[in-house]
Amino acid sequence: MEKIQMLDRTVAILDSFSLDQPILGVRDVARLTGLSSSTVGRIMVYLKDLGILNQDPETLSYMMGSKPLAWAGIYTVTSDVRTLALPIMVRLQEQTRETLSLYVLEGDERVCVERLESQETVRMVSRVGRRIPLYTGSAGKIFLAYLPEERREEILNKTKLVPMTEKTITDLDDLHANLQKIRKLGYAYSRGEWILEAAGVAGPVFDSRGQITAALTISGPAQRFTSERVLEMAHLVKEGAAEISTELGYYPNIKR
Repeated sequence: MEKIQMLDRTVAILDSFSLDQPILGVRDVARLTGLSSSTVGRIMVYLKDLGILNQDPETLSYMMGSKPLAWAGIYTVTSDVRTLALPIMVRLQEQTRETLSLYVLEGDERVCVERLESQETVRMVSRVGRRIPLYTGSAGKIFLAYLPEERREEILNKTKLVPMTEKTITDLDDLHANLQKIRKLGYAYSRGEWILEAAGVAGPVFDSRGQITAALTISGPAQRFTSERVLEMAHLVKEGAAEISTELGYYPNIKR
């Protein structure tokens, strides 16, 4: 209960800041929240150490730090991508009758932010919000393939390639070769790498700067993903991802 109480107090303190009052002192926040000045001061020092708040060294007043701005950026990108992608995902689901998912990058992992489940009796089910490593599955590998080389190597250097199934790629050289193939083809395919019975095809979604911002996937039971159908799915997912990219302001023929 103490941790929950501390969290409630922290949120109350952060909620004290507004466009009308972007800079506040400890006493101001204590008055707005009804908390004691000692409690407010202690929490605000901790928030400053975390980069959530900044403090003016002269007035000792506080203002929002850079970390909330980063969170806001993630929310904005996720919200925009989901809104723009949804009608395209609906159309692709009607065409394929398989599960459509949209992933974004969070730290060194991918997280599902939208999913349209297949209406087939046999289907693969997963939850929105689940965080998954990048080295396994089509969506994760599409991120690794199109991230800037420096960022990709940073992630791989600190990621232990733990086998999720017997088909997970756990050799770094093999993974690099697979990523090179993905860049050449323009899509990623996986079969049994994350869930043994599942297969998926993913395409990259780019933002207006030409940077990968999301991964669009078509997935389902592996037995339905024949070689011929994979090629069909690859064409559809690349086309769908390109449409979303255009909606986000990405035009591949424009030099950056």
